[in-house]
Amino acid sequence: MSQNRRDFLKGAGAALTPMILPQAARGANDQVVFGLIGAGGRGRGVTANFKEAGAVCAAVCDIYEPNLELGLTAASEGAAVYTDYSELLQRKDLDAVLIASPDHQHAPMLFEALKAGKDVYLEKPMSHSIEQGVQMIKAVRATKQIVQIGMQRRSSPSVLACKRMVDEGLLGNIYLARVQWFWNISKPLNNTPLPGKVDWEKFLGPAPKHELEPMRFRSWRYFWDYSGGNMTDQGTHLMDVVQWFTNAGTPRAAVCQGFVYGMIGAETPDCFNATFDYGKMMATWTLNYNNAYQNGWTIYLQGNKGTMMLDNDGFKIYQEPWDKNPEPIYEFKGSLSTQAHVNNFLECVKTRKEPNAPVEVGHTAVCGPHLANVAYHKKREARLNAEATKVS
Repeated sequence: MSQNRRDFLKGAGAALTPMILPQAARGANDQVVFGLIGAGGRGRGVTANFKEAGAVCAAVCDIYEPNLELGLTAASEGAAVYTDYSELLQRKDLDAVLIASPDHQHAPMLFEALKAGKDVYLEKPMSHSIEQGVQMIKAVRATKQIVQIGMQRRSSPSVLACKRMVDEGLLGNIYLARVQWFWNISKPLNNTPLPGKVDWEKFLGPAPKHELEPMRFRSWRYFWDYSGGNMTDQGTHLMDVVQWFTNAGTPRAAVCQGFVYGMIGAETPDCFNATFDYGKMMATWTLNYNNAYQNGWTIYLQGNKGTMMLDNDGFKIYQEPWDKNPEPIYEFKGSLSTQAHVNNFLECVKTRKEPNAPVEVGHTAVCGPHLANVAYHKKREARLNAEATKVS
């Protein structure tokens, strides 16, 4: 143990001897013991969901000292801290791990967790590329581990209720899906010195070598080496709903244009529009982080019998023919929560049943956004083969 880590542990009030729980066969009501890998804001938030469901967070890993300290506060009493996730995975008392690291670390962390015999709740987007996603599916299916991708709409009561309405045929034949996300949050990236120590080499992991720039760490989602940007981060959620509701599968082609406007210093665009060809249906995915009109995310499915509008507050269904002042024929109000998705994962850890968002769902959900990013870089249409394994 390094002196820095020892000093941190003392300052955080944690015991140097980690909490080790005996490994034993669990009954249906036994607590799931898990470790957190990646103690940023999302990791800590989902940890709270795990604890709300009765799970015990016995270990926390992060390579940034401020996150590690906050992660220890979010964990269960007596939790141990690590700066190397491989050490955390060696613990025999952990049933599962929650991986909430930057996107480029998802695959190597998943592979190592599977080798360690851990069940995994992996934050979305599942992969950093289509080819990587294929390898992740193979790795999971070579084991008996439970893996849930953090796509909480798959377990949301409001989204599930909406899907039932669509399945009943209220929209008729769906030919167009429109997906959007509008926030006014773009601003120049913060490149001032970090307030705490970071292990930059561990952060980079499999990414290309690059000197430490604070903004690349703070805002990793906006650099291609570490993420697919908002195209994959937000698009994974929304395009999954489109494909799930319509049974469209993955798109066969995509085009995309985008720009960096307010988010000066970023590589990935803060304003873009992508169009996806599904053969019998098309979809558009538009994001603008420079204007909050219709604040937040919305999904529209337009069929020859009706239109569905789904957002964070629930959903509405409007019937054809259109009217100037339409009234929905069905309306459901309900907010979106991660809790139900975590509950589903923990139940599957105990029962060994398939979770609501297995790796195949995680892969197909992000294939379209990955394809759009390829089109963005190549400045031309990008095509995906029928097996969703190769791009041309």
